[in-house]
Amino acid sequence: MGKNTNKKSIFSQTGNQLVVLLLKAAARLPFAVLYGISDVLYLLLKTLIKYRSKVITENLRFAFPEKSEEEIRRLRNRFYRYFCHVTLESIKLYSLSVGELEKRLKFSGVAELNKQAIQNNGVILLAFHYGNWEWSSALQLKLDCKLLMVYNKMRDNQYMDAFLLQSREKCGGEAVQMGRAAKVAFRYVAENIPVVLGLIADQSALESSQYWVRFLNREASFFSGPVKIAQKTNQPVFFQYAKRLGRGRYEYCYELIAEEPAKIESGEILLRYIEKMEEVIKNEPEYYLWSHKRWKHKRPEGTALIQ
Repeated sequence: MGKNTNKKSIFSQTGNQLVVLLLKAAARLPFAVLYGISDVLYLLLKTLIKYRSKVITENLRFAFPEKSEEEIRRLRNRFYRYFCHVTLESIKLYSLSVGELEKRLKFSGVAELNKQAIQNNGVILLAFHYGNWEWSSALQLKLDCKLLMVYNKMRDNQYMDAFLLQSREKCGGEAVQMGRAAKVAFRYVAENIPVVLGLIADQSALESSQYWVRFLNREASFFSGPVKIAQKTNQPVFFQYAKRLGRGRYEYCYELIAEEPAKIESGEILLRYIEKMEEVIKNEPEYYLWSHKRWKHKRPEGTALIQ
């Protein structure tokens, strides 16, 4: 039994290493080649693989009840096309030079973000799975303070985790494991180093969460951490979203949604965040991560819905 387990572990690690080697090789391909591969993958996903087709279709139907089945189908296909593009763009980040990456990006609202971070010794930045969230790590190039990017460590695949970390930290920001985010942020604050604490806050929280809100016409749980940190530190809360300007080109926008969070109800901060997400998603829905099993939990009896 023990020997078989060890063999499986060795095979698994070897497989993980090979996958990462392939990704590193793919990252060095020109954009034109990558987008050609992306177009082929799109056809495969749409016609043969039908990747999470039921999940995507259900999510779209709830989010857009006014749309016909044909409109939902077309929207699902647009999502598949962009999903292939953004996946290969995220891989490409590994080999992109900082200079080339910066040429492909624009930033809006960074002056106010910097100002609030310096004045308040930091801000909380709430992003979500929309557009190319991986390339937003380049925000560090425009900041006068430290960018901390909260992430979930891939404990079962150290090679992929290292690959992603190298890509995310290439612009000088620091990736921090979710459980250590508050501790690391407070350490910087104690050293009088302002931080922008960035979180992808639309992750699916456990059903035991006390934060349940209607999001895209369905009840969804949210993590309490981002709001609690903001209220404890009274650091302003900003919202990040991406505008796609073309293949491999984005504009990242930053909006203040809570200047003094300690004076605002936690539920109100969350509702403002959700309102902004829905506004962006409904404008150009194909850029949201519809394949994410966001609504897999059910609200427990006795847990109130924030509204």
